[in-house]
Amino acid sequence: MAKLFGTDGPRGIAVTDLTCELAMQTGRAVAVVLRNNTGKRTKIIVGKDTRISSDPLEAAVLSGICSVGADPVLLGVVPVPAVPYMIAKCEADAGIMISGSHNSAEFNGLKVFDSHGRKLSDDMEEKIEHLVLDDPHSIKLASHDHVGRMINAENAANEYIAHLQDMIKADFDGMKIAVDCANGCASDTAGLLFASLGAEVFTIASDPDGTNINKNCGTNDMSTLIKFTAENGCDCGFAFDGDADRCLAVDENGQVIDSDRMLAIFADYMKRMGTLRHDTAVVTIMANMGLHKYAEEHGISLVTAGAGHRYVLERMLEGGYNLGGEPSGHIIFLDDAPIGDGQLAAARLMKIMRSEGKKLSELAADMVKLPQITENVPIDPHFKELWKNDREVSELIAELNEGLGKDGRLIVRESGTEPLIRIMTEGTDPDMIRDITQRISEKLKEKFSDLSPSSEEKQEKPDEESKF
Repeated sequence: MAKLFGTDGPRGIAVTDLTCELAMQTGRAVAVVLRNNTGKRTKIIVGKDTRISSDPLEAAVLSGICSVGADPVLLGVVPVPAVPYMIAKCEADAGIMISGSHNSAEFNGLKVFDSHGRKLSDDMEEKIEHLVLDDPHSIKLASHDHVGRMINAENAANEYIAHLQDMIKADFDGMKIAVDCANGCASDTAGLLFASLGAEVFTIASDPDGTNINKNCGTNDMSTLIKFTAENGCDCGFAFDGDADRCLAVDENGQVIDSDRMLAIFADYMKRMGTLRHDTAVVTIMANMGLHKYAEEHGISLVTAGAGHRYVLERMLEGGYNLGGEPSGHIIFLDDAPIGDGQLAAARLMKIMRSEGKKLSELAADMVKLPQITENVPIDPHFKELWKNDREVSELIAELNEGLGKDGRLIVRESGTEPLIRIMTEGTDPDMIRDITQRISEKLKEKFSDLSPSSEEKQEKPDEESKF
């Protein structure tokens, strides 16, 4: 497993864990590894989210890029899908988005994209990691007039909005919607986008202060959006995460429409319109069994990828598919963008509502989900990967999974972005899956709880709280 790149790039507590030095070295390594061979200056697109730490990390990344003779293009605060778009528009060689995504404000990360706007291959990641961690002194620094120049793309957010308008080509006049911007990157774009398409828009959590990103809002906490949508007579509501590549929906009654139901709506509509390639969508192992049943009933094939949107994209590229997603809210329309785009997904859902003349609750009603419980158990980072080898835990998981039978399943996996073990239990008996989830959670907390190595007291008595 990579020491620097997880499933979504380098990530950690900003400045103390994901240090400015590490960010600078990553900027250098990205510019070196993804350097073009045309004789032109290498150009790297750089965007950021609204965290207070994004500014110092941006300065470090820019310094690293310039120090090896590449030119960074500064987008400022933009949704992460704007980075791949600007890579293509500017014919850039790579892109870096400084964002901690859905995590709380103290975290941050570096999402790196190649010249096609896609997440890097394993080989590219390994080369960058080698230069950052093992051989940084081999990087040749530029001097004199070879030092890179910073290029300000001050209108990038508006260019991205115009790009979405052009793709969507819809009139939402008469539609009333609520959007929760998670105090993140959608704060300056979502209201403008949907209003420009004719909708009456109410924005929630759209006043970022550097520390409130994802705090009790967005895809992490939809309670405010649920209440607002129902009480204010909105046709629907949408929640984005901090960098706006995720989207979850709320219908007119305040019921959450998760990614599985959204994928069902998209796949069925695209199949009927003749635009769903190979009549197939790509999902992850976490997709609800109800989605699989719905797809079978509607003549849609599902291809399963590993958990994580980078693996969804890999399977889409391998099979030539153009729709994929995962329950966390990433939905990829590959004909339009190489990564998930929350605002694009929201607009496409509204367009289907308008085209079909149906309420969102009606569109979502056909897919019946099996009862499912998920829980995230924090672990001491020291135990990452190692917990899988514990015999007592593995035997308990095997025993409980067998007890679910053919109408249920149990998935216990490690997060690729945080020191968490994710438990997902699914079946026909809600009480049974709740008990199974609790038993595994308690066992994991007992043996691998998120402890401070310097605190003997905590090691003797693990924290009993679960983090959701």
